[in-house]
Amino acid sequence: MARSGFMKTGWISLIMAAMITVAGCGSTDDQAVSTATADQSSQATAAPSEASSQTETRVVTDGFGEVEIPTNPKRITALYREDYLVALGVTPIVQYYNPMWGKQDYLKLDVPLFDVTGSVEALLVSEPDLIIGAGEVDAAQYELYSKVAPTFRLPDDVLADSRKTLTLMADLLGLSDKAEQVLADYDARIVDVKAKLNAAIGDEKLVVLRMNVVDNSINIFGIHNTFVGQLLYEDLGLKAPKYAEAMTEGNIVLSREVIPELDADHIILLPSNGTWEDESTAKALEDMKADPLWQTVPAFKNGHVYPVERSYWQTGAITANGLKMDDLLRLLAS
Repeated sequence: MARSGFMKTGWISLIMAAMITVAGCGSTDDQAVSTATADQSSQATAAPSEASSQTETRVVTDGFGEVEIPTNPKRITALYREDYLVALGVTPIVQYYNPMWGKQDYLKLDVPLFDVTGSVEALLVSEPDLIIGAGEVDAAQYELYSKVAPTFRLPDDVLADSRKTLTLMADLLGLSDKAEQVLADYDARIVDVKAKLNAAIGDEKLVVLRMNVVDNSINIFGIHNTFVGQLLYEDLGLKAPKYAEAMTEGNIVLSREVIPELDADHIILLPSNGTWEDESTAKALEDMKADPLWQTVPAFKNGHVYPVERSYWQTGAITANGLKMDDLLRLLAS
């Protein structure tokens, strides 16, 4: 039997009671609540025919089984997957926010922030028709979100592929035709960028590294990394250093003894938090460049290390991938 997402009224008092035990919301939640309340009032004036169409439902299968969702959802949140909504021309009602990491700034969304480490109050007051979650939504969170609104957890095998993710999310929203056009444009762009990069760097090897600002350790992204693997190494045909090519994990901490083996001609480098203008991050980068061990790597030796903006390099979504291609052309083919 499908889980119904339309038991919200019966659960509201339970959720509100549960929230009393949670730490009080900060200014972020206050912003979300005030904005969402205004949106809620406007929804109350919707035409009867529109309201009726939003009550139609269908049963779909997500990462946890069957779930009943609206046929034509209008108020949607897709936690950390807002990129796909933007690509489809849809504005989410809230945006993922984590105080330890921030939000996906590149989307430039003007909507309330939902602190995923806090209470579900912002979601409750925002009255979503549909919540879309991903791998970071475990069974307990899924159960809680489902008491707020119908919740669809994207299957893991879909999350590894940006095209499949866009196609599935478009189907949930009744926007399959739009997705086909978005992907046609996306694939055409890839063909163009691939040709330009091949002409510029040929078989030179490129890898993505992340500097962890807490301890200045370095993560290396392998060819199976969901943020970069599909775009860089499958779609664009770029070559990876042997070490990254042999990795079975998406990313691992790079030990210092391995650095001399990293035969990378080009390195994309992003910070785990903040920006390269932050004093501590900027100093860590300069220290890295001056390190004799890193100077054994061709990319450092030849000045081919490229600090980039972190938020769109830490997702494999469609809009972000377009910005990555902009970076690659600017850094490697200009």
